[in-house]
Amino acid sequence: MTTPLSILLGILGLLLLAVLAALGWRLASDRTSLPCPSWLSWLVEFDNPFFKSFNARTLVQRLNLQPGMRVLDVGCGPGRLTIPVAEQVGPQGEVVAVDIQPGMLRRAQKKAQAANLKNIRFLQAGVGEGSLEPGQADRALLVTVLGEIPDRNAALQEIFAALKPGGWLSVTEILVDPHYQSRGTILRLASAVGFRATDFYGNRIAFTLVLEKPAIP
Repeated sequence: MTTPLSILLGILGLLLLAVLAALGWRLASDRTSLPCPSWLSWLVEFDNPFFKSFNARTLVQRLNLQPGMRVLDVGCGPGRLTIPVAEQVGPQGEVVAVDIQPGMLRRAQKKAQAANLKNIRFLQAGVGEGSLEPGQADRALLVTVLGEIPDRNAALQEIFAALKPGGWLSVTEILVDPHYQSRGTILRLASAVGFRATDFYGNRIAFTLVLEKPAIP
């Protein structure tokens, strides 16, 4: 017969396994790039109730998007932000959805087709490899992605070059992510390639850092 105590112990055991798995993934990620596999895409397709101020709607609102803008969704995954961003910039705008995994891009493409969105261009590539067009984007997104990139400096250099003068890069990090990058680390890497910080939302556990490519005087 199942007792409340046995149920509680079972829940605690599952939580312990989850913590150990996360720690193991974090340690392994320090040695090699381990992006979230496409078969686990469901984990990032819903908004975490523990981080309500970092749901998809809020993250998109913080971009201050205007119709006709061009946006880079770097490490787009299954398109959690790609779709609402494409809706915001409208048919005259464009979203370039970039991901290294074809499985993730296929899921995002299905969502775009279901929403009848024609303003999304899908690009299978790793950022930092020279695949982005220079000086064309108004906004760029890195949502729990930066730590998955093997050469973060090269990635930020390419994103910086891809933005128009005055363009924004929005970087979101959440502590529970195995690839979590601290605010200090991001600021150090970003300032080295020319970005300057303009806004910060959240705290050490979960935050969004807005970086600007300075406009030409």
